[in-house]
Formats: sequence, structure tokens, C-alpha cells
Amino acid sequence: MDHERAIIVEGKTDRERLQKVLAETVLIVCTYGSYSAEKAAQLEEQLADEEEIYIFTDEDDSGKKLRAQLQEDFPHAVHLHTQTLYAQVAHTPLELLADILERAGFLVTPKNQESHRHRG
Repeated sequence: MDHERAIIVEGKTDRERLQKVLAETVLIVCTYGSYSAEKAAQLEEQLADEEEIYIFTDEDDSGKKLRAQLQEDFPHAVHLHTQTLYAQVAHTPLELLADILERAGFLVTPKNQESHRHRG
């Protein structure tokens, strides 16, 4: 079986930012900022085949609360963090996102191609 990984993020913009720097196919699922028992069941079903799960939420109060909830349902997930300075994944520069993902073992787009792929 192929090595499968998934990243849980808060919203569509977060997913789009990560996709700009990832150089491999990764399942990125959005919680859309809310979390409930029903959402947890949906996520568990979506992620059932994934060998590694990463949680990459914002560093604001709502992101930290969501991270804590996700940690209960996905205790073996690896936590990725943006810098507090940027607070939100969507506001984190692409180069920093690439660095965070690369340090976690993901393949990322070479630096000279990131700005080319970035839509202003």
C-alpha cells in the first residue's frame, strides 16, 4: 500500500495555500472552522485509509480550540504550526509554509517556482 498522508485545515483558503507549495499529492480536508460529533465522524471516515494525519490550524483562539478538539479524535496526528506573528495559515508567506511542510517531510515546490505559481 502507498504511504498516504492527510492534513486537516480550517478552511478552503488554507487548503489552497498549502496546495501552492506542495509538490506531492496530499489529501487536505477542511473543517470550515466548526467541529461537532457529526463532523468528527465524517473526518474519521474520510481519513480512515490515511497512515499519517497532520493538523495545521491557525494560531488564534479559534484555531487553538479546534486543534484541541481534533487532538481528542486524532491523538496520533502530527501538529504543524505557523508563526504566531502571522496567526493564520492563510496569512503565512508561501516560503514559510513550504519550510514548515518540508521540515515535516513533505515534498515542496522549489523556491523559484513558488512565486511563479502564486496568484497575486
